[in-house]
Amino acid sequence: QVQLVESGGGLVQPGGSLRLSCSASGSIYSINAMGWYRQAPGKERELVATITSGGSPNYADSAKGRFTISRDNAKNTVYLQMNSLKPEDTAVYYCYAEVRPTIWRGAHSYFGQGTQVTVSS
Repeated sequence: QVQLVESGGGLVQPGGSLRLSCSASGSIYSINAMGWYRQAPGKERELVATITSGGSPNYADSAKGRFTISRDNAKNTVYLQMNSLKPEDTAVYYCYAEVRPTIWRGAHSYFGQGTQVTVSS
């Protein structure tokens, strides 16, 4: 069993910053990609950013230039630094990880429970 636990969400004013964290625990042999999705009310879940095990990031157009994804492989943790936040960034943010539980099994995607980010004055 694999668990992903996010933290760092909250209420912030437009133009402000937040840093999200997500730690994976449980039966983990290795982790491939990690990343963040978000879902705003009435909208579909969308990919925000991903990062490979080697540290190569990829961003949605909406996140480029404002968000930075990083990871600490020793801690099985992924981060999302969000700057210059806008009201349209308001959403529940979910982390995910492609985890290989044991050497004998292939990788599966796991998601966290989500953390609320609200950007409002």
